[in-house]
Amino acid sequence: MTEKEKTVQVTNINLQIDKIRKQITDGNAQIKKDIEKRNQLHEQVKKARDEINKMKIERDTLNEKVKVLKQQRDAIRTQVAPIMVDVKAIKEKIDGLKKHLPRISQRTLQEEHEAIEWKISTTSLDLQEEKRLIEQVKSIEIQLSGYKKIDNQNKKINELYKQKKVYDQADVFHKELTETAKKSQDLHTQIMEKTNVMRREKAEADSLHQAFIRTKEQNNLLYEQIKLLVNQSIGIRNEINEQYDARRQEYQIRRQQDDTKRKEEEAKRKEEQAQRAIKEQAIKEKIGSEAREKLQRGEKVSWDEYQLMLGDDEASDSETQA
Repeated sequence: MTEKEKTVQVTNINLQIDKIRKQITDGNAQIKKDIEKRNQLHEQVKKARDEINKMKIERDTLNEKVKVLKQQRDAIRTQVAPIMVDVKAIKEKIDGLKKHLPRISQRTLQEEHEAIEWKISTTSLDLQEEKRLIEQVKSIEIQLSGYKKIDNQNKKINELYKQKKVYDQADVFHKELTETAKKSQDLHTQIMEKTNVMRREKAEADSLHQAFIRTKEQNNLLYEQIKLLVNQSIGIRNEINEQYDARRQEYQIRRQQDDTKRKEEEAKRKEEQAQRAIKEQAIKEKIGSEAREKLQRGEKVSWDEYQLMLGDDEASDSETQA
């Protein structure tokens, strides 16, 4: 039998053992549960009637509390209603304003507005170009006015919500009302369940005792099966260990060879990365230099070219200081 076949055999044996152990564990848990339940049943018969009477009193008290909370909640909601009417009206007005908004987002318009103003203040422009940009700024400000109107309406809503917050006690009453009503319903359900349990507790206790005896006998048989399987598994694992020792030395030699090859490949990869970084830096310096020449000739440069030019100047300053 090959080592692989032996390993599969050990695995199958372990699976059988795990399955049997689970059966034993489940059986022991069931035994404990049955004994505890059997003992509890005898006491529950005596206590059930008194518990039901106490639960009825508690349920009636909860029902009365629900009635009071409902009255308090409804009184506050009457005061909150006008505020919510105002909020709804403002939201409808906002919906109307949104229909006339430009397709461009407020953030995009704001960024465009700031970019144009920056260009006007930092770039030398002829009169016609400057006039065109100023008109463009005015157009953007008109588009932004719709967003500002909506912001103002949202501020009004926030103020109304602050007023409404004073009356938020209604939600507290409603929450407490719901929880109290649920407790009352749960108590009623428990009362009905306890009444039904009282009728079958003695027969259930006898049945649990018989189940306990049967499960205990079954577990004793399962322990004997586990003992046989464990001895079989030990014998097979001993044979596998002998085969493993024979291959161990061969594996160590092969691993050393793989480590050497991996280190050589890593060194080659790092060298390629270094060469690639040098080429990229040379390209950036070239673009920055060309941008500086454009400025010297009075030509415009893009923002990216400007950034690369600054980076090139900083690098030059660092070399000069060095």
